[in-house]
Amino acid sequence: MDLKTAPNGVATIEDRILRITGYYGYYPGYSTQKNTSKSSVSRCQPGASSPNTHNGINRQLSSLSTTEDSAVTMLELRSRGTSGICDYNRVERQRSSGGEVAQANIENNQENQEKSWCQSCISTFLKIVWGFLIILSVSSSWVGTTQIVKITYKNFHCPFFMTWFSTNWNILFFPIYYSGYLATAQEKQSPIKKFRECSRIFGEDGLTLKLFLKRSAPFSILWTLTNYLYLLALRKLTATDVSALFCCNKAFVFLLSWIVLKDKFMGVRIVAAIMAITGIVMMAYADGFHGDSIIGVALAVGSASTSALYKVLFKMFLGTANFGEAAHFFSTLGFFNLIFISCTPIILYFTKVEYWSLFSTLPWGYLCGMAGLWLAFNILVNVGVVLTYPILISIGTVLSVPGNAAVDLLKHEVIFSVVRLAATIIICIGFLLMLLPEEWDEITLRFINNLKEKKTEEHGEDTTESSLYSRSRSRANGTVSIPLS
Repeated sequence: MDLKTAPNGVATIEDRILRITGYYGYYPGYSTQKNTSKSSVSRCQPGASSPNTHNGINRQLSSLSTTEDSAVTMLELRSRGTSGICDYNRVERQRSSGGEVAQANIENNQENQEKSWCQSCISTFLKIVWGFLIILSVSSSWVGTTQIVKITYKNFHCPFFMTWFSTNWNILFFPIYYSGYLATAQEKQSPIKKFRECSRIFGEDGLTLKLFLKRSAPFSILWTLTNYLYLLALRKLTATDVSALFCCNKAFVFLLSWIVLKDKFMGVRIVAAIMAITGIVMMAYADGFHGDSIIGVALAVGSASTSALYKVLFKMFLGTANFGEAAHFFSTLGFFNLIFISCTPIILYFTKVEYWSLFSTLPWGYLCGMAGLWLAFNILVNVGVVLTYPILISIGTVLSVPGNAAVDLLKHEVIFSVVRLAATIIICIGFLLMLLPEEWDEITLRFINNLKEKKTEEHGEDTTESSLYSRSRSRANGTVSIPLS
């Protein structure tokens, strides 16, 4: 029997299912079936009782109700199963997408860590390479300056004029810096604007006439005294002795910083200062306290002392400075030297303390070479702080001592006594001890503890391997070692 056109006006399964679910009008034959069922029912109502028909209808209704329930249950299960599968698939897709995102994030983090590690390694490598180049440049420029001064003294004995002439070259410091700034900077500024920006080293208001005289005068005097005493010491001593004694300025800087600036006390630097003083005494004693030796040592120590005072005052009043501010400061010192100290060589000339016949007879080649190397040394010292580690600059300075010793030994045939050689070595060792960081003891203890831990781990691994080897041998021989409790 076709369920869609059931006789006796009984509603079909699809009709009742659609009535329950609410989807009327979905099937195209629904309206005709509904009308047919109504007409059939109207014919059965007025008549008398017909039990057979009634029982058949009840049986059909019961069978249809059972079929309807099963159909509805099937539809519900089908709908639930479909929604459950969809939800499960959706969750699985979310989980898979979340896992892919997490894995992508992990990969990105690993790539970023590798890139940062590579960049740090490259920057460290470049700093080390620049450090070695600057070490060689600093030491060679200082050795060249000292040796050119010794050569110039053969025909020209005017140390103050040489000091004044070389200090005037500091005016070129800022133009050299600005040319490098134009070559490397993306956003360029005018020279006046850049000069005003770098003049903040003197204060927030920039460089005024009052600050020019107040700040430039003491530093210019100390700068001139340092270089002048150094050149005077080169007339009495060899270049090796003067450069070694000048390295004592590191110890003097520590002592002045400890007293004036209240810096941290370090026992190792006190030991280094004592070694520097011991080297000075030994250097003075090397020639039996003769007149030239004592005067030369005193001049070299005076140069180191004024250099240390210059550095401590710079740190006290001006603090730290970047490369542009340092270039501005050195150019300012050059202008001050040209304006206010130019009268001193003139006075020395007319008093015939430092006298020369004609300007044409002056050794301009040696003078320009000395001034150029001196300027290069100052530029390298300030540039090196930006490009590499500051400790490498100090190492380059102390390497000028063996450099001068090699030149004195090969070219000037200087014979070094045992006392002078020992004094030079002691001063250089004291200089290197000054380069130790403040936490050097903690770093050393940490390094020793790491070495001990590595040794204990290696010893434990060796013990484990030996025990495994002995067990394997005992088993191979047919014996088993039983531990004693």
